[in-house]
Amino acid sequence: MRIGLYPGTFDPITLGHVDIIRRAAMLVDRLVIGVAINRDKGPLFSLEERVSMIELQCAGLSSEIGTEIVAHPFENLLIDCAHDVGAGVIVRGLRAVADFEYEFQMVGMNRVLDSTIETVFLMAEARHQAIASKLVKEIARLDGDVSKFVTPEVHERLLAKLGK
Repeated sequence: MRIGLYPGTFDPITLGHVDIIRRAAMLVDRLVIGVAINRDKGPLFSLEERVSMIELQCAGLSSEIGTEIVAHPFENLLIDCAHDVGAGVIVRGLRAVADFEYEFQMVGMNRVLDSTIETVFLMAEARHQAIASKLVKEIARLDGDVSKFVTPEVHERLLAKLGK
C-alpha cells in the first residue's frame, strides 16, 4: 500500500490545500493529512477545529477518488510523523519560487534523517498560487471577501471565529 503524508498547519484549509490533496490522493492508496500542532505559529483555529475542517473537506474527495484520506495531528519531526503513519512519500505543495528554497532545505534534512522516504512536490494550480492561509486570515480580519479562497463551510467558520 502506498501511503503519502501531506503535512501543514491548515489554519484554515484553503482551496489551494484542497487542490493539492485531490491531486496527491490520485498518487497514493492512502493519504494522511498531517496537521501540525505548531504552537509557535499561534493558530487561529484549535487543533480540533482544523482537523474537523479537513475531515469535512476530504470526506467527499475520498469517496470520489477512491483513496482513503485521513487527518492525523502531529507535534514531532515530520520524518517521525512519516514513520508513525507508515508513509513512504511526503507531499509538499509549491506556490512560488520562494516556497522552493525553504522546501529544498527541508528535503535535504529529511533525506539525511531517512533516505528511504521520498518527497514529491506538486505545483498549485495557477488560480490557487497566491492563496496562503496567513493572507486569508488577514483579509478576513480586515473585512475583505475571502470566499474565492476557501470553501463555503470554511468561510462560514472563519467569519464566526472572527466574530463577523
